[in-house]
Amino acid sequence: MGNKFKLILMNFLQFAVWGAYLTSQGKYLYDSGFADKIGWFYSVQGIVSIFMPAIIGIIADKWIQAQKLLGISHAIAGIAMIAAGYYGMTSAGSTSLPLLFTLYTISVMFYMPTIALSNSVAYNILEKWGLDPVEHFPPIRIWGTVGFIASMWFVDLMDFEVSSVQYIVSGLLGLVLAIYSFFLPECPVIKTTEKKSLSEAMGLKAFALFKDKNMAIFFIFSMLLGIALQITNGFASPFLTDFGNLPEYADSFWTKHSIILISLSQMSETLCILLIPFFMKRFGIKKVMLLSMIAWVLRFGLFGIGDLGSGLIWIILSMIVYGVAFDFYNVSASLYVNKTTDKSIRSSAQGLFMLMTNGLGASIGAMLAQSVVNIFVNSRKAEGAQMVMDGWQTSWFIFAGYALVVAILFAILFRPGNSSEKQAKD
Repeated sequence: MGNKFKLILMNFLQFAVWGAYLTSQGKYLYDSGFADKIGWFYSVQGIVSIFMPAIIGIIADKWIQAQKLLGISHAIAGIAMIAAGYYGMTSAGSTSLPLLFTLYTISVMFYMPTIALSNSVAYNILEKWGLDPVEHFPPIRIWGTVGFIASMWFVDLMDFEVSSVQYIVSGLLGLVLAIYSFFLPECPVIKTTEKKSLSEAMGLKAFALFKDKNMAIFFIFSMLLGIALQITNGFASPFLTDFGNLPEYADSFWTKHSIILISLSQMSETLCILLIPFFMKRFGIKKVMLLSMIAWVLRFGLFGIGDLGSGLIWIILSMIVYGVAFDFYNVSASLYVNKTTDKSIRSSAQGLFMLMTNGLGASIGAMLAQSVVNIFVNSRKAEGAQMVMDGWQTSWFIFAGYALVVAILFAILFRPGNSSEKQAKD
């Protein structure tokens, strides 16, 4: 097996595990009577991302080789996810939400840290082979997105998106990766006398950056934008599926295969990564970040005006702009942190950025979105399918309005300064 292929397969499996349920479990929960609890399942991913990556990172730094810890983490996550799937299957119609949610949470607790851990393994192995990670990792990482999409399509085409079998698919893929991880090249534990506290590992040391007005504004907006991250992951599939309750869309291919339609978002994400260098050099960090926020407005707004008939083009455009919305901010903001913080605190600052976006922001966003959907969609189910779809439209317009307000405030308040803007273009 070629050296690079080993890491390609690792990345493919890493994100195939996630793709098996991330965009489809909302549909399963919605159809299983847990429509008002979808936000719980997405918010817990953000909550565990606040502390678990730091804990796992410390263990990898001090005690267990990273590739072995990757395998152990995936084994625990896989077993718990299979248990959640099996329980959902055998208890159909009488599923206990607390038990299902507990098993799911255990799995997510051990999966989320593996995203960063798999990157660390790849960097370590590439350096061991004498290869530059900056040059060689991106072409390898893109296969993670391919794995995510392949897993989405498999679950959709097998009609697993409406059942807990999707969890079993995810868990089995996780166990395959767990075994495979133990056959990856060793990533030796580096013994060091430097004492690093848990707060430092979590990036909390970087909270000192809030003393700087511009950095404080930047991190606050990171959290505000992070609120948008999980909304469509959790609610896009239930929204598209509900079109099937209207006679004119009952036989629509896209109603029955909404996950394939949503996968266009991931395809767009892959392509938009290639556009970032051009936009960064041409427009600079602030404008690229602002472009991302405008794309979020379009992402939600186009859902609001689209449908699965003559308005399908708006839904497809919403999928296309997702790549700009997701990639442009995450990459440009990470670069901003790297260019404007001192080397001694740079890693902590990156950790704080992830905490604000994928931790606090994503968790808050999932729960707030759930509240909006409960008010405008779930409360109207007894009023008929058309009222439900009107509720979805209202919800998407509310999300779009929120993103627009964030974009306007960001344009007015965030001033990165000429020096950092110039650095980011270089």
